[in-house]
Amino acid sequence: MSGFALPLLRLTASQYQRVVGHCYHGLPDEACGLLVGPVAGGEATGAVSGVYPARNADASSRTYTVDGKDFLRASREAEARGHEIVGVWHSHTHTDAYPSPTDVRQAVDPMWVYVIVSLRDEAPTLRAFRIRDGAIAECQVVLEAG
Repeated sequence: MSGFALPLLRLTASQYQRVVGHCYHGLPDEACGLLVGPVAGGEATGAVSGVYPARNADASSRTYTVDGKDFLRASREAEARGHEIVGVWHSHTHTDAYPSPTDVRQAVDPMWVYVIVSLRDEAPTLRAFRIRDGAIAECQVVLEAG
């Protein structure tokens, strides 16, 4: 895992498919959603117990804002599990799966993992990052059965 930041983000194959599918469904705009999982010692563990597709309130191909109602729904479901929102994903429709300056400015929670799905190439590319105080560090993503 050398060179990667913590946590190791663990997605099941079905969670991955749901995230990527939602990104394609959002075209031509950016799509977005929330990741829910356990937290230990104030940090996301990297396990994902739920993925929650959301409406992009910006309805834009260049920016995203998670719809407030969708955020509230995911937050309530996370709390019911004893978990928290541990990250957000969004798509880049024409650029790399790497945080843009706008993504860095909008990174509101240093505990969160920021997942970006690039739809620029024939096959989607999903990458995850920690963004803290403007610094970007990539997290390793592992797909698990399920």
